[in-house]
Amino acid sequence: MNKEERNKKYLAYVSSKSPKTREWPTLFYAFVIGGLICCFGQLVNDTLQMWFPAMTETELGAWTLIVIIFITCVLTGIGVFDDIARFAGAGTIIPITGFANSICSSAIEFRREGIIFGMCAKMFTVAGPVIVCAVVSSTLVGIVYLLI
Repeated sequence: MNKEERNKKYLAYVSSKSPKTREWPTLFYAFVIGGLICCFGQLVNDTLQMWFPAMTETELGAWTLIVIIFITCVLTGIGVFDDIARFAGAGTIIPITGFANSICSSAIEFRREGIIFGMCAKMFTVAGPVIVCAVVSSTLVGIVYLLI
């Protein structure tokens, strides 16, 4: 058996075992749920602006993210967010809810290993690269801003 024939058989085997997805319904659900999450974020922002009119746009944005991250972590902790994510797919991953879910899921999964070596260490294996990238890029932007 030559290499091309073997590869064709292997690809046929893989395609027969791979789960079939319905692309258009999946895309629709991701779009709708992702849009609803963003609309909820705007609702939180508008509500905070109504309750605290003296807040600046930067403070409103920060508090909106805090509220959304908190709600996502609570929903992840009680197991509801996984059901939403299974239904909506990328609609829950793209907004900040996906990042919050990945951090909370890691902390929940490794809590038996203790607080330091379990929850904290595993939580930052997911968040670490993102945090490092944010800190380095913001430092570089700050240096450029200082020089200009």
